[in-house]
Amino acid sequence: MTTMDTLSHWRLDREPDGLARLTFDRAGSAVNALSADTMAELAVVLDALDAAPPAGLIIQSGKSTGFIVGADVNEFASLDTPEQARGLIARGWNLFNRLAAVRYPTLALIQGHCLGGGLELALACRYRLVADQPGTSLALPEVMLGIFPGWGGMLRLPKLIGAPAALDMMLTGRGADARRAAALGLADARVPPRLLQAAARQLVLSKKPPRRARGVGALANLWPFKLLVAKRARKQIAAKDPLGHYPAAPAIVTLWEKHGGNALQAPDLIDAIISSDTARNLLRVFRLQERLKANGKQTSVMPARHVHVVGAGTMGGDIAAWCAYKGLTVTLQDQDMARIAPAIGRAAALYARRLKDPRLARAALDRLIPDPDGGGVPRADIIIEAISEQPEAKRALYQALEPRMKADALLATNTSSLSLETLRSGLARPERLVGIHFFNPVAKMPLVEVVHAEGDADEATARACAFVGQIDKLALPVKSAPGFLVNAVLAPYMLQAMRSVDEGMSPETVDAAMVAFGMPMGPLELADTVGLDIARAAGEELAGGAEPPRCLAERLARGELGKKSGKGFYTWRDGKPVRQGKSGESHATAPAGLAQRLIQPLVDATQGRVQSGVVADADSADAGVIFGTGFAPFTGGPLHYQASNAWRSSKPAQAD
Repeated sequence: MTTMDTLSHWRLDREPDGLARLTFDRAGSAVNALSADTMAELAVVLDALDAAPPAGLIIQSGKSTGFIVGADVNEFASLDTPEQARGLIARGWNLFNRLAAVRYPTLALIQGHCLGGGLELALACRYRLVADQPGTSLALPEVMLGIFPGWGGMLRLPKLIGAPAALDMMLTGRGADARRAAALGLADARVPPRLLQAAARQLVLSKKPPRRARGVGALANLWPFKLLVAKRARKQIAAKDPLGHYPAAPAIVTLWEKHGGNALQAPDLIDAIISSDTARNLLRVFRLQERLKANGKQTSVMPARHVHVVGAGTMGGDIAAWCAYKGLTVTLQDQDMARIAPAIGRAAALYARRLKDPRLARAALDRLIPDPDGGGVPRADIIIEAISEQPEAKRALYQALEPRMKADALLATNTSSLSLETLRSGLARPERLVGIHFFNPVAKMPLVEVVHAEGDADEATARACAFVGQIDKLALPVKSAPGFLVNAVLAPYMLQAMRSVDEGMSPETVDAAMVAFGMPMGPLELADTVGLDIARAAGEELAGGAEPPRCLAERLARGELGKKSGKGFYTWRDGKPVRQGKSGESHATAPAGLAQRLIQPLVDATQGRVQSGVVADADSADAGVIFGTGFAPFTGGPLHYQASNAWRSSKPAQAD
């Protein structure tokens, strides 16, 4: 039996004035996650505090990695029966209700990530203080795993910040940084880290009444306004997911509207959501993401401090901006200041949008240094080349850079198609040239392909992966081959879409079929966004000399390059495609089987990349295609999707 003397994960310290501090430091883990044993121990702590109530209780983390990252997802993965699912939900619901009802004031002291069940624990406290520093994030991201916040989040968050803001957080999974958390009322205050402990003591002993939603936000929790808010939320969900691929979102609305956020009152809904293919597949996607994150955690590699980027075009400028945003010193080189200036302007807009605080935005911009003469080369830990896709120009640049580089500096190319073997020709130390292939737009696309050649030692690849992880991107090691992984699977997919246009289908019909399938945008809108000239170049590289689709050749002959020229498969206005008809053409107008016909070349190409060893295995391939193309996450990835369909089709039909 667990007692206060045998706790493994929690430490309770009482101070002379009666204040108690409860520190969560999960044993054997780099992060705090709520599991059956950690929650059982929390119940023991609450027993002890009931017997001898403190003047106030501060709950804090003993981890440098953050407050609590949520529930232990492995426990969700091991649920085999409806009874187990209900039991898991009841465990957290009952424990946090107990915490919320204690007689003494409680405060959650939040630094770093406070996610899922971690935020639900914090919501059960009377007060919440957040550290005013980068990395603080409060969120209920369960919907992104195909499930719902069942431990009190659907009950307490709407009461705290109002139903509209709470539903937005729960239905999108988006997090709030320290500034937004305080503005929403989710946190009582944001405090500089050095003042957190003193501020926590003062607040928890203040006898200040707990925060509650006010005004319109509070009214939205009451009938009949609640019905209107729920109706509007369902309408927005249906617009984004018309075929209901993601059932957790409407379930959250129903549980809030009809059951006060208590999922235990709707056991059938629990069973349907927890056992759904979507939940299983999104949990798979989460694990794939964690696997890619692990690629970037190379503990033996020293972090980079200075990055030098050559080429201030869209890709190079945005790579430089992102690195500076993530805290690195960056020098950005191009032929003159006139070429660098647009990149600095885009960076300033990014920092203002993302950082909100003008001081932080200014600091990030100060880390991004225009460097037309290349003075940063001798100081850089990593040099990233992002110039035009011309092998001769790249090799000439490397030969100029190599004598000026530090002995231990890494040289990287952002090439999207050229082989490392071709580019290494003429280098004195060819082994330190690696590929670090970002995707456009850099600030939004999470995946980075780390390219190595056949027979390369692991050191350069490990350093490149560590750098990718350092700037909070997902590193996917791939072997040098035309198109690597992502472009190699996108090319036949877009080619098939264009062949369908040649056969007489409208771009709207083709794209609508794939959006209904679950893709973030259709293949022809994607081609327009990438640029039809770039799509043709990639296609030529991978098509083995086949003629380009007629619809592509005709548009290129007219100078219609897609979004950047204002016209391609669509006319573009204000950065958005103009579709024909009332709302384009619906999926209902698409021929039966069109989505499968369009997606099959992508699936086949993904399988081919696994078989040829471009990626390590099928899971790596699925991860790369999901995070590099936005492939419908609810499917679990293209190869998992194909395997699941094959399994279903092989099952014998059951009699009615």
